[in-house]
Amino acid sequence: MTILRTSLKTMVSATAVMLVSLLMVTVASAEQRPITPEDIWAVDRPSAPVMSPDGTRAIIGLTSFSMETDRGTTSLYMLNLDDNSITPLTRPRSGSDSSPVWSPDGKTVAFVSRRGANSNQIFLMRTDGGEPIQLTDLPIGVSAPKWMPDGEHLVFMAQVPSDFNGDFEALKKQQEEDNKSKVSAFVTENRLYRHWDRFLPQDTYPRLFKVNTDSKEVSELTPGWARFFNIGGGVSYDISPDGSLIALTANTTEAPYDSLKADVLLLKTDGSGDYTNITTENTGRSVNPIFSNNGEYVLYGRSIRTDFYADQLNLVRYNVRTSNERVLTENFDNTPSNWQYSRDGNRIFFEAGDRAMTSIFSIPASGGDVREILRGGTNNGAAETADGRLVFVHHALSFMPELFAVSSDGGNKSQLSNFNTALQEQIAWGRVENVTYVGANGAPVQMFVIYPPDFDESQTYPVLNLLHGGPHGFFGDTFHYRWNAQVFSAPGYITIMPNFHGSTSFGQDFAISIHGEHPTLPYIDSEKAIEYMLEKPYVDGDRLAAAGGSYGGYLVSWIAGQTDRYAALINHAGVYNLMGQFASDTTAHRAYAYGGAPWDGLDHMLQWSPAMNAANFKTPMLVIHGELDYRVPVTQGFEVYGVYKGMGLDARLVYFPDENHWILKPNNSVFWFSEFHGWLDRYLGAGAQ
Repeated sequence: MTILRTSLKTMVSATAVMLVSLLMVTVASAEQRPITPEDIWAVDRPSAPVMSPDGTRAIIGLTSFSMETDRGTTSLYMLNLDDNSITPLTRPRSGSDSSPVWSPDGKTVAFVSRRGANSNQIFLMRTDGGEPIQLTDLPIGVSAPKWMPDGEHLVFMAQVPSDFNGDFEALKKQQEEDNKSKVSAFVTENRLYRHWDRFLPQDTYPRLFKVNTDSKEVSELTPGWARFFNIGGGVSYDISPDGSLIALTANTTEAPYDSLKADVLLLKTDGSGDYTNITTENTGRSVNPIFSNNGEYVLYGRSIRTDFYADQLNLVRYNVRTSNERVLTENFDNTPSNWQYSRDGNRIFFEAGDRAMTSIFSIPASGGDVREILRGGTNNGAAETADGRLVFVHHALSFMPELFAVSSDGGNKSQLSNFNTALQEQIAWGRVENVTYVGANGAPVQMFVIYPPDFDESQTYPVLNLLHGGPHGFFGDTFHYRWNAQVFSAPGYITIMPNFHGSTSFGQDFAISIHGEHPTLPYIDSEKAIEYMLEKPYVDGDRLAAAGGSYGGYLVSWIAGQTDRYAALINHAGVYNLMGQFASDTTAHRAYAYGGAPWDGLDHMLQWSPAMNAANFKTPMLVIHGELDYRVPVTQGFEVYGVYKGMGLDARLVYFPDENHWILKPNNSVFWFSEFHGWLDRYLGAGAQ
């Protein structure tokens, strides 16, 4: 009888717990809501984990944004892999702490921060506690720190004039004199003279330096150098295990930069500036070198062409002693990134875009079959732990970024962080489908379909056709902070994201297939995506819209001259007139991509310019552009808007004087989404009918 009463008591208790759980789920479900643009800026954004030398801890940068200050702040956190606890390491009052690197003994972390200085400097902090100590105090900003194997020096990068001789006091005085000048002219004879949203400095170049952590003495490693490492800024380099060499990527073409060739250089660390170019025979780019654990090899990525910016990279292993090399991934038809040796040196881990997802792979260090470790969503920044797991950042169309771990064989995937769990659980996420349909030339085309959170198949809905930029990129299974498909769908739109011809992650041939005839195959794929959706009974064929940015905006303008099936178009930072793209920051590859240039093959080029089809424009267009956009100059947006208005057509211009090719400020972003949704609502109406 006692046993019976105990069992009944247990059953009643269990039933009560179950009822409470069901009630909590019901309440939680009732409280869920569609995602908003503001939610995007409430997401904490973790960076790739930086593993300690012994593989038991990792440092994470976590960026949080404020709508009040309109900017983000990055703090550093420590992940203890014994118990997966995450604790704050730094908390800057303003600005950001970034680029953390472990000392060889694991007792100290160096990072870059401003912390009251006039520019970014290097700070040191013990990992067992204490306050950061400023190491460098230079009149110029520093970046990209790495420890030397001796644990007594750090290497870093800084921009200095080409005639800099090591005297920082003289440099400071020269800067003060330059600031007094009242001449604002920029003069150049270079073909490449600005990049993204900044003009390239004249006669100022990046160099590598070394600082002693005790004396704070700074010395040069590349004296007299006058070359760019990376036109976009930054530097990719690695230090050999014995500290005698630095492998780095550098631009090796000379002004006026008619083409850009990147090579891998092996630089001596004795301060002489002497180096050996180990990739002189390569006709394309050689990038991101790392040393093998024993220093015997340098592993780098190699592409062959300079006229195709998305040319596939292959991993190449170079023998430092014999100069022999071997291509390791020639049978892998996508581009690796973030490659690294395993802790035992027997394997190489890397990531790659593959069929619209970013997956983790491995390959034997000496070459062999590529093995997929993890697929699903987007997985970035993998770093190996002492017990053989990989720690990385995972996110997806319906999942905000968090830290995860997985065994190196792909098993035991687990979530380590809950930075965004509370917000994640508040959202009523729209269902996501991964579909394939028949596109141009009968080729299979992959597409994501995102439904509104309250989708009801018995009703009919408008469809938003999103067209990605590049064109050599892809719409992935990723939590995007700008083109977020869940935010687009939330008011009641079915959002489709076709990865048309030209998209990467589907092999080299698919990516390069559009060159010389930029719009045709992507346009056919786009329209076939709509036809695929129109077969669904819940799609309202009278409420269709197309939207895209950059190349996607180009495709929107092309659509405007080809069809009037859409009720509304949205063109963000889109190319309109191919002639005008020769005012872009990069022009070297455009003649090949367009199949012609103003000086050769003009007629062929112009037939693919949306501007030539303006007489056919009918569909209302929202035009959005930023003044600091040098990739697609702002005049492209002004021109298509001016043509629309001149024709008496419905058009609206949204202009951002302080944004570049992307909308990056929180309040501007929220406004951007409101304009986007407002335009759709005006011509399509939101939700079911």
